[in-house]
Amino acid sequence: MSPAPGETDDFSLRSVAVAAYAPAALFGLAEGAMLPVIVASTYARGASTSMAALIAALIGIGSLVTNIPSGILATRVGERKAMLVAAGIMAAGLILCLVNLGRSGWSLAVYGLGILLIGGASSVYNLARQSYLTEMVPLHMRARALSTLGGSMRIGVFLGPFLGAGAIRLAGLSGAYLVSLVAMLAAALIVHRVPDLELGEERRRAAADVTTMSVLRDHWRTFLTLGTGVLLLSAIRQTRQTVIPLWASHIGLSPTDSSIIYGIAGAIDALTFYPAGKVMDVHGRRWVAVPCVLIMAAAFVLMPLTHGMLTLVLVSMLMGFGNGIGSGIVMTLAADVSPAVGRLTFLGVWRELSDAGAGLGPLILSAGTGIAGLGFGIDISGGVGVAAAAALWRWIPRSHHARGTPSEGAPAEPPDRVLSP
Repeated sequence: MSPAPGETDDFSLRSVAVAAYAPAALFGLAEGAMLPVIVASTYARGASTSMAALIAALIGIGSLVTNIPSGILATRVGERKAMLVAAGIMAAGLILCLVNLGRSGWSLAVYGLGILLIGGASSVYNLARQSYLTEMVPLHMRARALSTLGGSMRIGVFLGPFLGAGAIRLAGLSGAYLVSLVAMLAAALIVHRVPDLELGEERRRAAADVTTMSVLRDHWRTFLTLGTGVLLLSAIRQTRQTVIPLWASHIGLSPTDSSIIYGIAGAIDALTFYPAGKVMDVHGRRWVAVPCVLIMAAAFVLMPLTHGMLTLVLVSMLMGFGNGIGSGIVMTLAADVSPAVGRLTFLGVWRELSDAGAGLGPLILSAGTGIAGLGFGIDISGGVGVAAAAALWRWIPRSHHARGTPSEGAPAEPPDRVLSP
C-alpha cells in the first residue's frame, strides 16, 4: 500500500495549494461578490424590509439544515465528488438569483430558493474541503493547513465585493451574480482535476455503519463541553459582522465610512492566519483559541467608548486581528477530536453547533439592545467572548506539538487513505 498523504516529513502546504486553497479562495470570492447585494436584490423584487431580512437569513438556514446530510453525502460519494455536487448546487442557486420576474411574489420565491440553495451548497462544500485537507495533511501541520484554508476563504470573501462592485457598474445587480458564477465554475474545474482520496476497504465498510445517532451517543461529552466553547466562539464571530456597521450608524458615520471601516477590519482579518496556525502546531490550540476570543471580547467592550471614525477604526482593527488569528480554529479543533471512522458524520454535527452559535450571537446582541440600548447589547456580546475563552481553555485537549504526537484524547488515525490517480 502507498503511504498515506502526509506521512512523510517533507510535506509542504504548496503541494495542496491548487487542490485545496485555490478552490477555497474562489468559493469565498463567489460568496463575497453576491452577499452584499442580497438585500438590494430583494428590494428590486418588491420585498419589504422584514421580507428582505428573512431572505438574507436563508443563507444560514440552508447551511443549518444541510450540515448532517452533507456528511452523509460526502461519506457515500467521497470529498471530491461532494465538492463538485456543491459547485453544481451553488451554480443552480446563482442562476435562480439571476431570474428576475419583476416586482412579484413569484420572483421573490424563485430568488429565495436560489439563496437557500447557495446556503446548502456552502455547507456541503465547506465540510468536504475540511475533511479532504484533514486527510491529506500530516498531524504536525494540521493547524497551519486548516488556518490557511480559512485564510484563503477570507481573502476571497474580501476581494469578492470589489469585483462585484465593478461588475455592477457594467451590468447592474446581475453583474455581482455573474462574477460569483464565473468564480464557482472556475473552482469546480480545479476540483474536477484533483485526484480522489480513496478509503481503505476496511475503513469504507466501517464508515458505512456510522450513523448520526451513533456519533451523538459516542461523542456527546465532546459536543457538550468543547462544543459549547465552539458555539460561543461562533456566536461572537457572527456578531462582529453586525456590530461594526450598527455602531458606525449609531455615532453618525455615513454608510461609506462604515464600509471603509469594515473593509479595513477585513484586511487585518485576512492577513493574520498563517502565523496563528504555526503557533497552534508548535505550542498548542489553546494559545490561539483563547487569545482570539479574548481580543474580540475586549474590542466589543471598547467599541461603545468610541465616538468617531478614528477610534472606531482602531477598535475594528483589534476585532479583525482577534478574529484573524483564530482562522481555522473551529476546523482544527473538529479535526483533532473527530474519529477517523465516521469523521464526515462527526463534522456534520460539529458544524451544526457552529451554525447554531452563529444564529445565537446576533439574537443576544438584539436582546441586550432591546433591554438597555446598543452599547449594553455590545457589552453583553463581549461577555459571550469571555465565556467562550473560559470554555475553550477548560476543554481544549492538551495539544500535540510539531513532532506530530497526537493530542491527549485525540483518536488515532489509521494510514489507509491514499490518492486515487
